[in-house]
Amino acid sequence: MVRINRDVVVAVVLLLICGIFFWASFDIRQPDYGSLKPSTWPRAILAVLALLSLIYLAQSLKGGEDQAEIDDDKPRDVRGWFSYWRNIFWCFALFFAYLASIPMLGMLISGVLFVFLLLSVLGGWTWRNVILHAGVALLTVGGMWSLFTFGLGVLLPPGEILTPF
Repeated sequence: MVRINRDVVVAVVLLLICGIFFWASFDIRQPDYGSLKPSTWPRAILAVLALLSLIYLAQSLKGGEDQAEIDDDKPRDVRGWFSYWRNIFWCFALFFAYLASIPMLGMLISGVLFVFLLLSVLGGWTWRNVILHAGVALLTVGGMWSLFTFGLGVLLPPGEILTPF
């Protein structure tokens, strides 16, 4: 017998949200110019999200016990609670710092710093990891920045440092 746990409910909710958003994509206005419909990219992204949600649903249906029943080692005091959730706090703090730094540093430098710092905070500060994280940050953010700037012609915030260039 299949036991409905928290992951099954979350997967079903994600699938419903994908369906609602896909249905809403039919209300996107079609302009008279251009060859690609404006609803193409949202639908492509929603299809990928729906596929990932289906995989999540399949894994949660064949999975074992609910994690909430297994986790009896959750902290009982405030210090332990912050220690238990510290990675989430780091993610939010670094993301807000990234958003705040975009006007001054620009999209490229802020994005590279954000990805590097987040990978280093979550993955550790050994020399091998720092070099790996720097490479990943430069290649991914630099590649996406190049794609949007040069390939698609999107104007990304240059910041105060790169404005003269």
